[in-house]
Amino acid sequence: MNRNDLRKVDLQLLVVFESLMHERNLTRTAEKLYLGQPAISASLTRLRDYFNDPLLVRNGREMEPTPRALEIFRRLPAALDGISQAISEVRDFEPGNSTAVFRIGMSDDVECGLLPQLLAHLRQQAPDCVLVVRNANFLLLPGLLATGEVSIGISYTTQLPANAKCRSLRDIRAMVIRADDGTPPLTLDDYCTRPHALVSMSGDLCGNIDQDLARLERSRKIALAVPHFNGLGALLRNSDMIATIPDYAAEALVQGGGLVMEEPPFEIVPAQLTMVWRAAQDQDPAERWLREQILRFMAA
Repeated sequence: MNRNDLRKVDLQLLVVFESLMHERNLTRTAEKLYLGQPAISASLTRLRDYFNDPLLVRNGREMEPTPRALEIFRRLPAALDGISQAISEVRDFEPGNSTAVFRIGMSDDVECGLLPQLLAHLRQQAPDCVLVVRNANFLLLPGLLATGEVSIGISYTTQLPANAKCRSLRDIRAMVIRADDGTPPLTLDDYCTRPHALVSMSGDLCGNIDQDLARLERSRKIALAVPHFNGLGALLRNSDMIATIPDYAAEALVQGGGLVMEEPPFEIVPAQLTMVWRAAQDQDPAERWLREQILRFMAA
Protein backbone atom coordinates (compact mmCIF):
# COMPACT_ATOMS: atom_id res chain seq x y z
CA MET A 1 0.00 0.00 0.00
CA ASN A 2 1.30 3.47 -0.89
CA ARG A 3 0.25 6.63 0.90
CA ASN A 4 -2.39 7.50 -1.69
CA ASP A 5 -4.18 4.29 -0.71
CA LEU A 6 -4.55 5.65 2.82
CA ARG A 7 -7.39 7.83 1.49
CA LYS A 8 -9.51 4.68 1.45
CA VAL A 9 -8.94 4.01 5.15
CA ASP A 10 -11.24 5.44 7.83
CA LEU A 11 -9.11 5.91 10.94
CA GLN A 12 -12.15 5.37 13.19
CA LEU A 13 -12.53 1.87 11.73
CA LEU A 14 -9.05 1.00 12.90
CA VAL A 15 -9.85 2.25 16.40
CA VAL A 16 -12.97 0.06 16.41
CA PHE A 17 -10.91 -2.90 15.18
CA GLU A 18 -8.35 -2.45 17.95
CA SER A 19 -11.10 -2.36 20.57
CA LEU A 20 -12.80 -5.42 19.07
CA MET A 21 -9.54 -7.34 19.29
CA HIS A 22 -9.26 -6.49 22.98
CA GLU A 23 -12.89 -7.13 23.88
CA ARG A 24 -13.83 -9.95 21.43
CA ASN A 25 -17.43 -8.85 21.90
CA LEU A 26 -19.62 -6.35 20.01
CA THR A 27 -21.59 -5.16 23.04
CA ARG A 28 -18.53 -4.52 25.22
CA THR A 29 -16.81 -2.72 22.35
CA ALA A 30 -19.84 -0.50 21.84
CA GLU A 31 -19.90 0.35 25.57
CA LYS A 32 -16.19 1.09 25.66
CA LEU A 33 -16.33 3.42 22.62
CA TYR A 34 -19.68 4.99 23.62
CA LEU A 35 -21.28 3.87 20.36
CA GLY A 36 -24.35 1.78 19.58
CA GLN A 37 -23.97 -1.90 18.77
CA PRO A 38 -25.34 -1.40 15.21
CA ALA A 39 -22.52 1.09 14.57
CA ILE A 40 -19.94 -1.47 15.71
CA SER A 41 -21.52 -4.18 13.53
CA ALA A 42 -21.48 -1.84 10.53
CA SER A 43 -17.83 -0.96 11.19
CA LEU A 44 -16.92 -4.65 11.34
CA THR A 45 -18.69 -5.23 8.00
CA ARG A 46 -16.67 -2.41 6.41
CA LEU A 47 -13.45 -3.76 7.91
CA ARG A 48 -14.18 -7.21 6.49
CA ASP A 49 -14.80 -5.73 3.05
CA TYR A 50 -11.64 -3.64 3.18
CA PHE A 51 -9.33 -6.45 4.32
CA ASN A 52 -11.23 -9.14 2.36
CA ASP A 53 -11.22 -11.33 5.47
CA PRO A 54 -13.79 -12.30 8.15
CA LEU A 55 -11.36 -10.92 10.79
CA LEU A 56 -13.50 -12.03 13.78
CA VAL A 57 -15.67 -15.15 13.74
CA ARG A 58 -18.32 -15.84 16.36
CA ASN A 59 -17.45 -18.65 18.77
CA GLY A 60 -20.18 -18.89 21.39
CA ARG A 61 -20.50 -15.52 23.14
CA GLU A 62 -17.04 -14.40 22.09
CA MET A 63 -15.47 -13.65 18.72
CA GLU A 64 -12.35 -15.48 17.60
CA PRO A 65 -9.82 -13.60 15.44
CA THR A 66 -8.57 -15.01 12.18
CA PRO A 67 -4.81 -15.27 11.45
CA ARG A 68 -5.14 -12.17 9.25
CA ALA A 69 -6.73 -10.23 12.14
CA LEU A 70 -3.96 -11.30 14.51
CA GLU A 71 -1.31 -10.12 12.04
CA ILE A 72 -3.00 -6.72 11.64
CA PHE A 73 -3.41 -6.38 15.39
CA ARG A 74 0.26 -7.13 15.96
CA ARG A 75 1.24 -4.08 13.92
CA LEU A 76 -1.67 -1.71 14.57
CA PRO A 77 -1.14 -0.36 18.14
CA ALA A 78 2.29 1.10 17.36
CA ALA A 79 0.92 2.73 14.21
CA LEU A 80 -2.04 4.29 16.03
CA ASP A 81 0.23 5.45 18.85
CA GLY A 82 2.49 7.12 16.30
CA ILE A 83 -0.42 8.93 14.66
CA SER A 84 -1.76 10.03 18.05
CA GLN A 85 1.60 11.38 19.12
CA ALA A 86 2.18 13.21 15.81
CA ILE A 87 -1.19 14.96 16.09
CA SER A 88 -0.77 15.74 19.78
CA GLU A 89 2.62 17.41 19.42
CA VAL A 90 1.31 20.12 17.11
CA ARG A 91 -1.56 21.18 19.38
CA ASP A 92 -1.37 23.91 21.98
CA PHE A 93 -3.18 23.43 25.27
CA GLU A 94 -4.91 26.26 27.07
CA PRO A 95 -6.56 24.80 30.18
CA GLY A 96 -8.90 27.75 30.67
CA ASN A 97 -10.44 27.28 27.20
CA SER A 98 -10.20 23.51 26.85
CA THR A 99 -13.04 20.99 26.84
CA ALA A 100 -10.68 18.00 27.03
CA VAL A 101 -11.79 14.75 28.65
CA PHE A 102 -9.10 13.26 30.89
CA ARG A 103 -9.34 9.58 31.83
CA ILE A 104 -7.36 8.58 34.91
CA GLY A 105 -7.14 5.29 36.77
CA MET A 106 -6.73 5.66 40.55
CA SER A 107 -6.54 3.29 43.46
CA ASP A 108 -9.23 3.93 46.05
CA ASP A 109 -6.83 5.32 48.67
CA VAL A 110 -5.67 7.96 46.18
CA GLU A 111 -9.23 8.91 45.31
CA CYS A 112 -10.04 9.30 49.02
CA GLY A 113 -6.95 11.13 50.20
CA LEU A 114 -5.36 12.95 47.28
CA LEU A 115 -8.01 13.57 44.61
CA PRO A 116 -10.06 16.30 46.37
CA GLN A 117 -7.27 18.93 46.30
CA LEU A 118 -6.35 18.10 42.71
CA LEU A 119 -9.99 18.31 41.64
CA ALA A 120 -10.50 21.68 43.31
CA HIS A 121 -7.46 23.01 41.44
CA LEU A 122 -8.62 21.57 38.09
CA ARG A 123 -12.04 23.15 38.53
CA GLN A 124 -10.37 26.54 38.88
CA GLN A 125 -7.78 26.19 36.13
CA ALA A 126 -9.73 24.13 33.56
CA PRO A 127 -13.44 24.55 34.39
CA ASP A 128 -14.72 23.09 31.12
CA CYS A 129 -12.53 19.99 31.16
CA VAL A 130 -14.00 16.66 32.25
CA LEU A 131 -12.23 14.26 34.60
CA VAL A 132 -13.23 10.59 34.34
CA VAL A 133 -11.84 8.50 37.20
CA ARG A 134 -11.67 4.72 36.90
CA ASN A 135 -11.08 2.54 39.94
CA ALA A 136 -7.77 0.81 39.27
CA ASN A 137 -5.56 -1.14 41.62
CA PHE A 138 -2.21 -2.68 40.69
CA LEU A 139 -4.00 -5.65 39.08
CA LEU A 140 -6.34 -3.63 36.85
CA LEU A 141 -4.10 -0.73 35.89
CA PRO A 142 -1.87 -2.49 33.31
CA GLY A 143 -4.90 -3.60 31.30
CA LEU A 144 -6.53 -0.17 31.39
CA LEU A 145 -3.33 1.45 30.14
CA ALA A 146 -2.70 -1.17 27.47
CA THR A 147 -6.17 -0.73 25.96
CA GLY A 148 -6.12 3.07 26.24
CA GLU A 149 -9.13 3.19 28.58
CA VAL A 150 -7.05 5.48 30.79
CA SER A 151 -4.08 7.61 29.82
CA ILE A 152 -2.69 8.04 33.35
CA GLY A 153 -2.71 5.74 36.36
CA ILE A 154 -1.96 6.58 40.00
CA SER A 155 -1.49 3.60 42.27
CA TYR A 156 0.95 1.20 43.81
CA THR A 157 2.15 -0.69 40.74
CA THR A 158 4.07 -3.85 40.00
CA GLN A 159 3.96 -4.80 36.32
CA LEU A 160 3.32 -2.32 33.53
CA PRO A 161 2.69 -2.73 29.79
CA ALA A 162 5.52 -1.98 27.39
CA ASN A 163 3.85 1.25 26.24
CA ALA A 164 3.98 2.88 29.68
CA LYS A 165 6.22 5.39 31.43
CA CYS A 166 6.46 5.67 35.21
CA ARG A 167 7.40 8.22 37.89
CA SER A 168 7.44 7.79 41.65
CA LEU A 169 5.21 10.23 43.55
CA ARG A 170 5.76 9.44 47.24
CA ASP A 171 6.23 6.77 49.87
CA ILE A 172 2.99 5.18 51.06
CA ARG A 173 3.42 5.39 54.84
CA ALA A 174 1.04 3.30 56.92
CA MET A 175 -0.87 4.94 59.78
CA VAL A 176 -3.35 3.53 62.29
CA ILE A 177 -6.73 5.19 62.76
CA ARG A 178 -9.22 4.46 65.56
CA ALA A 179 -12.24 6.00 67.19
CA ASP A 180 -11.02 6.42 70.80
CA ASP A 181 -8.94 9.37 72.01
CA GLY A 182 -5.63 7.84 71.03
CA THR A 183 -4.02 7.83 74.49
CA PRO A 184 -2.06 5.89 75.36
CA PRO A 185 -0.58 4.82 72.00
CA LEU A 186 -1.28 1.27 70.93
CA THR A 187 1.26 -1.35 71.92
CA LEU A 188 2.02 -4.27 69.63
CA ASP A 189 -0.10 -6.49 71.87
CA ASP A 190 -2.98 -3.99 71.63
CA TYR A 191 -2.59 -3.88 67.87
CA CYS A 192 -2.76 -7.66 67.52
CA THR A 193 -5.66 -8.01 69.98
CA ARG A 194 -7.98 -5.29 68.64
CA PRO A 195 -10.32 -6.14 65.73
CA HIS A 196 -9.17 -4.71 62.40
CA ALA A 197 -11.05 -3.23 59.45
CA LEU A 198 -9.32 -3.17 56.09
CA VAL A 199 -10.05 -1.94 52.59
CA SER A 200 -9.79 -4.71 50.04
CA MET A 201 -11.08 -4.23 46.51
CA SER A 202 -10.64 -7.93 45.75
CA GLY A 203 -11.84 -9.24 49.13
CA ASP A 204 -8.42 -10.57 50.13
CA LEU A 205 -7.81 -10.57 53.89
CA CYS A 206 -4.01 -10.56 53.80
CA GLY A 207 -1.50 -8.00 52.56
CA ASN A 208 1.92 -6.43 53.07
CA ILE A 209 1.10 -5.46 56.66
CA ASP A 210 0.45 -9.09 57.53
CA GLN A 211 3.80 -10.04 56.03
CA ASP A 212 5.53 -7.46 58.25
CA LEU A 213 3.70 -8.86 61.28
CA ALA A 214 4.63 -12.42 60.32
CA ARG A 215 8.31 -11.47 60.48
CA LEU A 216 7.66 -10.72 64.16
CA GLU A 217 5.75 -14.01 64.49
CA ARG A 218 2.57 -12.03 65.17
CA SER A 219 -0.77 -11.67 63.39
CA ARG A 220 -3.81 -9.40 63.49
CA LYS A 221 -7.51 -10.20 63.77
CA ILE A 222 -9.56 -9.09 60.77
CA ALA A 223 -13.18 -8.29 61.62
CA LEU A 224 -14.27 -6.36 58.51
CA ALA A 225 -13.23 -5.92 54.87
CA VAL A 226 -14.83 -3.23 52.71
CA PRO A 227 -14.10 -2.22 49.09
CA HIS A 228 -13.80 1.57 49.56
CA PHE A 229 -11.97 4.01 51.84
CA ASN A 230 -14.58 6.75 51.81
CA GLY A 231 -17.04 4.80 53.99
CA LEU A 232 -14.39 3.51 56.40
CA GLY A 233 -14.55 6.45 58.82
CA ALA A 234 -18.26 6.04 59.51
CA LEU A 235 -17.72 2.34 60.19
CA LEU A 236 -14.90 2.95 62.68
CA ARG A 237 -16.64 5.66 64.67
CA ASN A 238 -18.27 4.30 67.83
CA SER A 239 -16.44 1.03 67.28
CA ASP A 240 -13.45 -0.72 68.85
CA MET A 241 -12.07 -1.55 65.39
CA ILE A 242 -8.82 -0.06 64.10
CA ALA A 243 -7.52 0.27 60.55
CA THR A 244 -4.02 0.59 59.09
CA ILE A 245 -4.13 2.65 55.91
CA PRO A 246 -1.99 5.02 53.80
CA ASP A 247 -1.13 8.26 55.58
CA TYR A 248 -2.87 10.55 53.08
CA ALA A 249 -6.11 8.53 53.29
CA ALA A 250 -5.84 8.53 57.10
CA GLU A 251 -5.48 12.32 57.17
CA ALA A 252 -8.58 12.73 55.00
CA LEU A 253 -10.68 10.44 57.20
CA VAL A 254 -9.48 12.02 60.46
CA GLN A 255 -10.52 15.45 59.15
CA GLY A 256 -14.10 14.17 59.18
CA GLY A 257 -13.96 14.04 62.99
CA GLY A 258 -14.37 11.26 65.51
CA LEU A 259 -11.09 9.52 64.65
CA VAL A 260 -7.46 9.81 65.68
CA MET A 261 -4.33 8.82 63.81
CA GLU A 262 -1.03 7.39 65.11
CA GLU A 263 2.09 5.56 64.01
CA PRO A 264 1.82 1.76 64.01
CA PRO A 265 3.60 0.03 66.93
CA PHE A 266 5.96 -1.87 64.60
CA GLU A 267 7.91 -1.18 61.42
CA ILE A 268 5.92 -1.38 58.20
CA VAL A 269 7.96 -1.25 55.01
CA PRO A 270 6.54 1.63 52.91
CA ALA A 271 5.33 0.97 49.39
CA GLN A 272 5.69 3.45 46.52
CA LEU A 273 2.86 5.46 45.01
CA THR A 274 3.58 5.93 41.31
CA MET A 275 2.15 7.78 38.35
CA VAL A 276 2.20 5.85 35.09
CA TRP A 277 1.14 6.96 31.64
CA ARG A 278 0.99 5.77 28.05
CA ALA A 279 4.18 6.46 26.11
CA ALA A 280 2.14 7.48 23.06
CA GLN A 281 0.81 10.48 25.02
CA ASP A 282 4.10 11.44 26.62
CA GLN A 283 4.38 14.64 24.55
CA ASP A 284 0.68 15.48 24.37
CA PRO A 285 0.44 19.08 25.70
CA ALA A 286 -2.82 18.46 27.56
CA GLU A 287 -1.58 15.23 29.13
CA ARG A 288 1.73 16.84 30.09
CA TRP A 289 -0.16 19.69 31.77
CA LEU A 290 -2.30 17.22 33.71
CA ARG A 291 0.74 15.23 34.83
CA GLU A 292 2.32 18.44 36.10
CA GLN A 293 -0.80 19.16 38.18
CA ILE A 294 -0.73 15.63 39.59
CA LEU A 295 2.90 16.08 40.59
CA ARG A 296 2.05 19.37 42.24
CA PHE A 297 -0.84 18.01 44.36
CA MET A 298 -0.06 14.33 44.83
CA ALA A 299 3.73 14.13 45.17
CA ALA A 300 5.29 14.35 48.62
